[in-house]
Amino acid sequence: MSASASAVQHHHNVFVYGSLLADDVVKVLLKRVPPSSSAILHSFHRFSIKGRVYPAILPVENKKVTGKVLFGITNPELDILDTFEDVEYERRTVEVSLMDSSEKLQAHTYVWSDKNDPNLYGVWDFEEWKRVHMNDFIKMTTGFVEELEQPESKPRVATYESFYNQDDQNPPTS
Repeated sequence: MSASASAVQHHHNVFVYGSLLADDVVKVLLKRVPPSSSAILHSFHRFSIKGRVYPAILPVENKKVTGKVLFGITNPELDILDTFEDVEYERRTVEVSLMDSSEKLQAHTYVWSDKNDPNLYGVWDFEEWKRVHMNDFIKMTTGFVEELEQPESKPRVATYESFYNQDDQNPPTS
């Protein structure tokens, strides 16, 4: 890569507060664990969501969300995170405070799109999530990444049909 090409490569800070606090989930998504630092997002609250294992954040006066900032996220990695967070979240730029230095910096984060969602409640607990849901979540994330990496050349329908055609070659012997 030439010097001018690398100058064009933008790197982003991304504040994470839910499943992406787990390095194992980040590693599955981005194929690496970027450098990070513990951080606080002021004037937001982290909610649990009925029927989901991951949290949502929304602006709430006098609340704060602890999480971490992932540093050096590339444009392609940001695209992966956008796809992973999907339409339920909107990416916003927020100001976070690093815990070790109190330094403030700008970072992207994913804010719940529906601020009047009746399914938001309480407080989401990362330790409980790690204990109860992390292993399944990593499996789900692995499946998500495999889907992302599939070339569009073989649609799901073709996979489905070839799977069922195999059954026709071995009729049941009854």
